[in-house]
Order: sequence, then C-alpha cells, then structure tokens
Amino acid sequence: MGKATGFLEYPRAEDPYRGECERLKDFDGLHVPRPESDRRCQAARCMNCGVPFCQSDFGCPLHNLIPEWNELTYRGRDREALGRLLQTAPFPEFTGRVCPALCEKACNLADDGVTNRDNELYLIETAFAKGWITPRIPPVRTGKRVAVIGSGPAGLACADLLNQMGHTVTVIERADRPGGLLMYGIPNMKLPKEVVERRVRLMEAEGVAFLLNTEAGPRETEGYDAVVLCGGSRKPRSLRVDHTDAEGVCFAVDYLTAATRALLSGAASGISAEGKHVVVVGGGDTGNDCVGTALRQGCASVTQLEMMPAPPAARASGNPWPEWPRTLRTDYGQMEAIAVQGKDPRVYETTVKELLTDGQNRLTAAVTVRLDADHRPISGTEQTLPCGLLLIAAGFVGCEERTAEAFALTADARGRLLPENGSHHLGGKLFSAGDMRTGQSLVVRALADGRAAAREADAFLRKYTE
Repeated sequence: MGKATGFLEYPRAEDPYRGECERLKDFDGLHVPRPESDRRCQAARCMNCGVPFCQSDFGCPLHNLIPEWNELTYRGRDREALGRLLQTAPFPEFTGRVCPALCEKACNLADDGVTNRDNELYLIETAFAKGWITPRIPPVRTGKRVAVIGSGPAGLACADLLNQMGHTVTVIERADRPGGLLMYGIPNMKLPKEVVERRVRLMEAEGVAFLLNTEAGPRETEGYDAVVLCGGSRKPRSLRVDHTDAEGVCFAVDYLTAATRALLSGAASGISAEGKHVVVVGGGDTGNDCVGTALRQGCASVTQLEMMPAPPAARASGNPWPEWPRTLRTDYGQMEAIAVQGKDPRVYETTVKELLTDGQNRLTAAVTVRLDADHRPISGTEQTLPCGLLLIAAGFVGCEERTAEAFALTADARGRLLPENGSHHLGGKLFSAGDMRTGQSLVVRALADGRAAAREADAFLRKYTE
C-alpha cells in the first residue's frame, strides 16, 4: 500500500479545464496537466482497499491493475507503474482522455474517487516524452494472416494484441485515415489527432499494416486465415419527421467528421455552423461534442434537445454506489454554451415535431414540442426555433447493412453481429468485436472487446494449425 492516510490528507483534484473563453478560440486540448508533485499526491489517495471495486465489473472493463500502478506512481517509480498499466491497457493515451472513468465512480471513496484517468494519462505521456515507448517487435511470427476490418478502438486493440501474439495483421479501413471514431467521431479538443497518429505509427513500426480507402468484403479478405469485423455501430437513428433531407439537416457524426477533416487539412468545413442558429437533437456525449464544435465555428446560437427528464443532482435510491451515477452532469460543451449564451443550452423532455424549409428545401426553423412521462407530445407546448443547422445526435441502431450483407451475415434485432452463444466467433474464419458485436458503447468497452476477440481468434488459429 502507498500512503495509508493519503485519501485523508489530499483532496481529489482533477486536471483543470482551460478557461471557456480561452479554449473556444481553438480546437486544442481541453485540460491543463497538473505538475508531477500533484500526481504523486493524487496517486497516494488510492487505498489499495481489500475489495477494489475499480477493477470489478462495475469499474474498468479492462480490469486495469489500478491499485498497483497508483502505488508505484506515488512512490515515484513511474516506469514500473507504466509496466503494470500496459499489462491490461493497450492505449492509455486514448482512455486517459475520453474514458468516462467508470473506475473512479466505482472507487470506494465514492464521489471523491481517485483520479485514475488523469494518473494513467500522466504515466503514458511521461513514457512517450522520455522515450520509454518503443516498438515491440514480435520475436517469432506464426505464419498466419489476419484481417481486421475497421480501425476504431476495437479494431486497433484487436490488431495490436494479435500482432503481439505473432500473427501478421492487416487493418482494412474505408476512410482516408486510421482511427475510426477516434479520428473522426471525437473532436480534436477531446482527443488530439496527433495522439491517434502517433499510436498508428507505432503499430506500423511493430508490423501492423494499414490498408486505407478500402471497402472490405470476401474478395479483399480471401487470402487471410481469420477475419475480425470491427466496423462499429454506424447506422444512425434518424427523426420521424418530414424534411430530414433538407439542406441544413445533418447526422452528428457526419458533422464532426467534416469539422475534423477541415481542421486537419486547414480548409473550411463543408458543414459549418458559422453564423447559424444550431439545434442539436440528443443529450449524450456526441450531442455535447456538437455543441462545443458549433461554438468554436462561431454559431449564432445553440440549443440541445433531450427527450428524457433532467437527471437528479444526487443519486436516486435505485442507483446506489458502485453503479454508474445517473446524475446531472454538465460537460465541457454545455459549460462553454453557458459562458457564451448565459444559460444552459439543454432543453429536457422536448423533441422536434416539425422542420420548416424555404422554397429551395433549405432548413429555416425547427418546431419543438414538450413530451409527457410516456414520451407523448403535449398539445399546445409547441415552439418555433430559428434553425439553419439541425444536428441529429440520437444514437445508433446497429451496424450498416452493407457490411453484414457483404459477408452474408444477418444482424439481430438490435443490429448487432452477436453470435447466439455470446462469443466473438461468427463461424468459419469470421469474428466480430466492439460496437458491431455489442451495440453502441464506450471506447474502453470496445478496447476490451477487441482484445477478447483477438484471444478467440488466436485460439482458433492455433487449433487450426495443430
């Protein structure tokens, strides 16, 4: 155990945000790292408790060895702490930025949980800065070739582990850059793209090949001994109103992708919120990212609609620790909107009833309506909001049909390629992993599922060889 009284002596202190007005000027990172001495104090707060719920099913899906690397961090033994972290965490530079930190909410310190996410980000960024991260070249190759379809978090995690197992891995990606939603679905201020590119270059140095701008099917994967489908849950949920084909109506991921492409190329975005009244439909993380992006592009206003009631400020009786707290959370985009507009952009228990367009099918306004407890429209509560850009961030309904059809597979009722026995093996040489298998979820869960699929594929390949 590290410092026995650390959790009593040091208050919880996360890496602070940059000021709202400052960060709205750019797409740079949201946080300012605390100095090394603060990290030691924060790691000292980990109690190494008898039952570490941070590692349980309520906590980290990767089952990171959190008490171990926190103790080593507290003692200043960063390189050893990094070794413990990398035993289970393939890409701490991603989870240290975008993970909702289930482990912290499951911590025995409850609402004052240890800052594990900031601690792991400190360890991995220190390692890169000091040159501790070098290519891990497998000493022996098995002679087996594996194709991983999709380079999102599940695909990268799967490819990374299969490569370390000695298989020859090719990642096939339809986009022009690797990373999937890590590259194009998460804005640069949450996950800088040079961080994704740094990891991809490292994987290439370790022997993983990336085939870009390629739509994978049986023909493209014919010569491989195993194929792991990691294409994500990319079919977006739309709105049940007319005029969703109007100019100015856009799915959230398409909008975020265009914004990131523009940032990387130095050109103007093909879908911009500049000077427009923006309405975001959806109150989740993607909706929040749309709010933050629209503000950085110089929108005239932004409103975020959420069908559900506002969560309570504190845990409800039916939501006890160590469950994830279903409480009201104000994220960076909403903070920025409050700073700019003077009020929270979120409007709860409300949805879009009608879209209004001009004679050229261009969006001009959105008619909203309040919903009752059964999600039925309440007559007489309609409001008309000026709207030049409507962003649909209402979630996803499964994998794209073209991916399943290409491999003659049938998705279940929720759009998942999930085998009946709950495994990752779809039959023959096909496997599935990540959101394509489980449905829309978190980056950290996709990483864990990609690694699990890699282990199943490895067992399949070794059995086949024997």
